[in-house]
Amino acid sequence: MNLTNKFAAAAVLLTVAIVLPCKTFAQSAHDAIGMWVFVSSINKQNGRKTETYGPGASGVMVLDSTGRYAITIIAAALPKFVSNNRTTATADEAKAVVARSNAHFGIFSVNPGDKTITFNIESATFPNWNGTEQKRTLTIRGDELQYAVTASSAGGSSVVAWKRAK
Repeated sequence: MNLTNKFAAAAVLLTVAIVLPCKTFAQSAHDAIGMWVFVSSINKQNGRKTETYGPGASGVMVLDSTGRYAITIIAAALPKFVSNNRTTATADEAKAVVARSNAHFGIFSVNPGDKTITFNIESATFPNWNGTEQKRTLTIRGDELQYAVTASSAGGSSVVAWKRAK
């Protein structure tokens, strides 16, 4: 192989090495493992799009190598409880917290074949999800992860976006 062909081969290998990490789907659960920081949750209902938790919401999603996960999302502007005691919140205070936060944990799996992530929910702040399996279309592009929720706990459907924690 002459020097020109060696350089051409090296260029092809370098291009493949650069392009492959930018895959658009998780090839395995390993690609999803880690801590993710909440970016957004866009809800679509009755032809209208809204931010599920409002602007400035924060949260984390942890997907560990044993298949366990935990997700917490909290709106930026939750009301403070006048009583300073979470067990004696007023009806309006409690309603605002329930409507603008979400947390659940359990076991997850990734299926590269149908490009999904499945959450087997053990417990959730939305108790209707306790003990259920939630299957969601999954996309991973570099340090960005996104999944689609066809039946959102807020009604309609949602697309939830995360970025890998650094």
